[in-house]
Amino acid sequence: MLINLIISVLIGALCGWIAGKIMNLKGSFIFNAILGIVGSVVGRLIAGLLGISASKVSIGGIIISVAGACLVVWAVRKLTAKK
Repeated sequence: MLINLIISVLIGALCGWIAGKIMNLKGSFIFNAILGIVGSVVGRLIAGLLGISASKVSIGGIIISVAGACLVVWAVRKLTAKK
């Protein structure tokens, strides 16, 4: 059980790093990792609502997690944009 949590956090951190590169995010690795973990949860939630299922350690799961992390980065940018 603990190993599953560690693997999920590491995959989330990897997805955050990938999303940071895609979205040209200038943040620390820790910030990107946190956004990636949150994005993984958001991506899997949205995918589940759409009827899409992918196991945690698969290419499909990583793509869903990266897409969710990109969505979270976009939302953070919109919420913190100066007007």
